[in-house]
Amino acid sequence: MAPEGTLDRPRRVLSARAPLRVNDIGGWTDTWFAARGRVLNLAVAPLVEVRVEVFENPGAAPERVRIRAVNFGETFAFVPEEPGPASGRHALLRYAVGAFAVPGDIRLEITLTSPVPPGFATGTSASVCVALLGALDRLTGGGRTPGEIAALAHRVETEKLGRQSGIQDQIAAARGGVNFIRVTQYPASEVETLSLEQGIWDALDRRLRLVGLGGSHDSSALHERVIAELGKGGPSLARLDEMSRLAEDARDLLLGGDLDGYGWTMTENNECQRGLAAGIVSPEADAVIRIARKHGAAGWKVNGAGGRGGSLTILAGADEVAGLAMDLEIRALGGGIVAVPVSLEGSGPNIQP
Repeated sequence: MAPEGTLDRPRRVLSARAPLRVNDIGGWTDTWFAARGRVLNLAVAPLVEVRVEVFENPGAAPERVRIRAVNFGETFAFVPEEPGPASGRHALLRYAVGAFAVPGDIRLEITLTSPVPPGFATGTSASVCVALLGALDRLTGGGRTPGEIAALAHRVETEKLGRQSGIQDQIAAARGGVNFIRVTQYPASEVETLSLEQGIWDALDRRLRLVGLGGSHDSSALHERVIAELGKGGPSLARLDEMSRLAEDARDLLLGGDLDGYGWTMTENNECQRGLAAGIVSPEADAVIRIARKHGAAGWKVNGAGGRGGSLTILAGADEVAGLAMDLEIRALGGGIVAVPVSLEGSGPNIQP
C-alpha cells in the first residue's frame, strides 16, 4: 500500500449510499428457524456511505485493500484473497471484499461511514455490506440486480461468517422503500415494494421517530437465546405465526392509509416480540414507550432483535403539538437515549459513477 499522505491519485472513485432498516413488523420470521414468514419494514435515511478509491498497484503489493472504518476509528489493510478468520475483527467487511476477484494490478482504499453507531438495531451492518458490495460489483462489471446484491450480502454473513441473520435487513438496504417480504422457504422470498399514495407516504414520514436506547447490542447472541426458547416449544412458536399475520395486516393498513391501525400492529408486534425471550424489550425501551403512550403515539416497536441498547421506532399521533411534546420529554431522559431524525428513503444503494 502507498503510504498515507502521498500524492498518489486514484484512477477511479466510486461512492455508494444505502438506507437503514426500521420498524420490522414480523421480524424474527425471516430466519432459518422460522422457515417461513412475513415481514413489513421501512427503509430510511440517514444513509450509510461507502467510498472506494482505485489506485494503480505497480509493485503488485499483496496487501492491496485498506479499509477506514470511521465509526470505529480504525484503519486496517489485508490481502483480499486471504480475509482472515471468520471470527476476526471486521470480518464482515473483509469477506465482503473477498467475494470479488480484485485484480492484482490495482489497490483499493475504502472509507465506510454510518450515521448511527454500531449495534443500533437498524440493520446497519447489512446496509454497509450492501453498499460495499454494490460498489465492488460496479467496479468489477458484475451487473447484479438489487435482489442479487441482497442475497450475496446475506450469504457473506451466514455462509462465510456463520452468523445468525434473517434476510430482511439486506432486502431493505438493497431496495429502499416500504417492503413486504414473503419468506417462502428460507432464504427464498418474494418481495413487494409498496406503492403508497403520496399523502400516505408524507404522513408516515412526518410521524416517524427513531430513538436510540443508549448502547449497542449483539443481534446474533439474541438469535441464539430465541432459538433456545423455540426449541422448548410452547407459546413462542405461536408468537411467530402471530407476527407474520401482523405484517400482513400492516401491509393492508398502510396501503389503505390507516396509519393509526398500522401503529396498532407495531405495538402488538412489540408485545409478541417481548414474549419470545426475557429481556428483548429493555427497561430503557419501556421508559420511552411510557412517554410515547402518554402523548398519544399510535404505536411503537423495538427495532431488529431487540435486547439492551439498540433502538425503538415510534409512530407519533396525528396531533403534531403532542408529537413535539413527546420528542422533548424523550430527549430529557438522558442516559444515552437519543432521538435520530429519519425520513423514508425510496431507493436502495445510489452508486456513483
